[in-house]
Amino acid sequence: MSKIEKAKGFKHTRPGIWLSIGTTAFGALSIAKDVRKARSENDTLLLANALVGAAAIVTGTLLLARELRRLGSDDVLAD
Repeated sequence: MSKIEKAKGFKHTRPGIWLSIGTTAFGALSIAKDVRKARSENDTLLLANALVGAAAIVTGTLLLARELRRLGSDDVLAD
């Protein structure tokens, strides 16, 4: 198996999913900063943008968690 094939399969492994969840958490820091800025400037449009971004982060994290659960249930050695 080549290194590229290994790298492509990494996102479907337990460490790859945890890494994706971790990088998604860094996006939450940016969203929190945008929310604070929007509130201080009373900018409704920026606040709406931040809330939609937050919803996307939550949804993405939930999808990754579901994938992690499915990966755990497919594992024969997990029982």
